[in-house]
Amino acid sequence: MYIVQVSSYIPENVVDNAHFSQINGISEEWIVERTGIEQRRKVTAGENTNTMAIEAIKAALPTLPFDYKDIQLIVGATYTPYDTIHTIAHAVQHFLDISDIPVVSVSSACSSFANAMEIVQGYFAMNKAEKALVVVSDHNTAYSRDDDTVGGHLWGDGASAVFVSKTPITSRDMKVVDIITGGAGNVGKADIGVVLKPWDGGFVMNNGRDVFLNACNYMSKVTRDILEKNNYTLADLSYFIPHQANLRITRNVAQNLGLDDSKALSNIQYLGNTGCAGCSIALFENQYKFQKGDIIVITVFGGGYSYGAILLEQQ
Repeated sequence: MYIVQVSSYIPENVVDNAHFSQINGISEEWIVERTGIEQRRKVTAGENTNTMAIEAIKAALPTLPFDYKDIQLIVGATYTPYDTIHTIAHAVQHFLDISDIPVVSVSSACSSFANAMEIVQGYFAMNKAEKALVVVSDHNTAYSRDDDTVGGHLWGDGASAVFVSKTPITSRDMKVVDIITGGAGNVGKADIGVVLKPWDGGFVMNNGRDVFLNACNYMSKVTRDILEKNNYTLADLSYFIPHQANLRITRNVAQNLGLDDSKALSNIQYLGNTGCAGCSIALFENQYKFQKGDIIVITVFGGGYSYGAILLEQQ
């Protein structure tokens, strides 16, 4: 299958490190040193997970190379839902006004983008659809607390839309060569590493070291696995898009893989942790760099724990 178009939506409201320094007494330099984050984006009044998803879609429609009414499957991904009944996928279907097609919403923490793409892969394989829309959106600041000295400064909001076709459409499509996903919910402190109970205080992160170690381990492993499975080596890798959780994780994984930092694409420095939308946003931001034949791996890891990788080839 092929990624035909990618778009994103980033809220206009910028929150810099000085905001958290004033509230919590944490130095701006400490935040950069520990996370790599200098700024993050936060929704304004009236915006939420669903509105951001729709704005990302609106950004793509004017240049979409096929009629959006031909979409036969919508998959939404988020762990910060605005509505758990009328889900992000339903909201997108309502906006596009496309009747009688399957809509699926998935949540596997920050690895949800890979799972959403794998659902599309399955529908295509079963000949149940030929064109699909994956939309990923996280309104992290709805569930985080600025006065949380452990993780309040990590979070940003954002969304992305990915239009996928079973067959190629344009000369700039990105071929999805393979997808690997896995759950590691029985490993380490997966059940308490990162917790989000909406009615019980929002995000709780009391086991950051365990999350860090497992993220580095699984992201390194699944990157190697997907390349080896498809007869590529790390030397063949043109670009690496890791989950945008922490710049230290990105650098650690790049070091584990023996990759130059220039191959690792990041936006956490100015967007913060945008959850399962982060990798897709980075794909949108950097697509102009990709040349024909380039091999790109998107690697994700989510609290819970779950992980995955998507292997792309630029056409």
